[in-house]
Amino acid sequence: MLLQRIFASVLLLACIGLALMAWPYQAAFSYEPVGPRAFPLLMLGLMGSALLYMVFRPAPIKHSDDEPPLDRETLTKIGICVVLLLVFAGAFEPLGFIVASILTGVPMARLYGGRWVPSIVIISLMAVGLYLLFDRVMDVPLPLGLLDVLEN
Repeated sequence: MLLQRIFASVLLLACIGLALMAWPYQAAFSYEPVGPRAFPLLMLGLMGSALLYMVFRPAPIKHSDDEPPLDRETLTKIGICVVLLLVFAGAFEPLGFIVASILTGVPMARLYGGRWVPSIVIISLMAVGLYLLFDRVMDVPLPLGLLDVLEN
C-alpha cells in the first residue's frame, strides 16, 4: 500500500509540474474555440484529482480474478495496440482522420474479437460521426487527407 501511495504521489508531482509548464502557453494563432492549453490542463486536472484520491484512499487496491493476467498474449495485444496507435499518428495528416481511424480501428476491433463486417461498419460510422462532431459541431478542424475531394 505504501508503494501505491508513493507512486501516486510521484505522478501527482509530475502532473503539477506539467500543469505549471502548460499554464502560460499561448499560441500565436488558434484554430480551436478554447485555445491550445485547455485540453492538457483539463486532462492534467482529471488525472491529478484521481491521483489525489489514490494518495488518500482508505484501503489499498486489490486485484481481482476479473482482470486479465499480464501473460504473453495480453502483452502482445498491448504491443500491437501501441503500434496501431503509432500508425494512426503517422497516417492522421496524410490520409486524414476518417481513413486513418478506419485503418487502425478495424484491426484493433479484430484484435479483441470483433467480426469483420460489424467491425468495418461500426468503425466507419464512428469515424464519420466523430469527424462531423469535431468539424461541424465543435468547430475543431480535422484533416480529410485522401477525402479532400468531398469538402464543399
